[in-house]
Amino acid sequence: MSARLLAEALGTFFLFATVVGAGIMAEKLAGGNVAVALIGNTLPIAGMLFVIIVMLGPISGAHFNPVVTLVMKLRGEIESGAALAYVLVQVISGVLAVWAVHLMFELPIIQIADTPRTGIGQWVSEGIATFGLILTILATARAAPERVPVSVALYIFAACWFTSSTSFANPAITIARSFTDTFAGIAAMDIPGFVAAQIAGALLAMGVGRVLLGPEPAV
Repeated sequence: MSARLLAEALGTFFLFATVVGAGIMAEKLAGGNVAVALIGNTLPIAGMLFVIIVMLGPISGAHFNPVVTLVMKLRGEIESGAALAYVLVQVISGVLAVWAVHLMFELPIIQIADTPRTGIGQWVSEGIATFGLILTILATARAAPERVPVSVALYIFAACWFTSSTSFANPAITIARSFTDTFAGIAAMDIPGFVAAQIAGALLAMGVGRVLLGPEPAV
């Protein structure tokens, strides 16, 4: 269990540090061009996702996301105590990653975001983004498990562009991003709407996955 939790902590830390750090760097270098800033943010995220899933997947399953852990718990693939520990580690490690990024860029370490991200479009975007992420994981794990890292990385890269919310698709990163008043921030009051949409999207994907894929094959 200690190795699994350490893997989740490290993977979450580097993923969230990439989300926030690459956002700061991209905004600095883009010269006000939001499209360039977004591509400069999303390419590193996809790259980091691929690396940490390959590196840490065999140890912890490479969840790095409470809704992934929730779905795996409901599918009986992780025990209740471990699932709770995973989620706590994901949230704590995510916030620590944000603070580390602020330190690296010589910004005030403690910040509170005031970027508004709310409304039906944002919530639908988060539901769809999370639905697609979970379905990608479940379907690819069944069809070609060795391709899960690249499939997840490519899906998130695409979802950052086709959704108006830029695809948080992760309650832990949503919480962590409320602690940075930078390119990646989200106002704390907008967290509940995002998290509710993410959970709904994940549960819907789980149900659709059962229809598409049928029961889990016997081991």
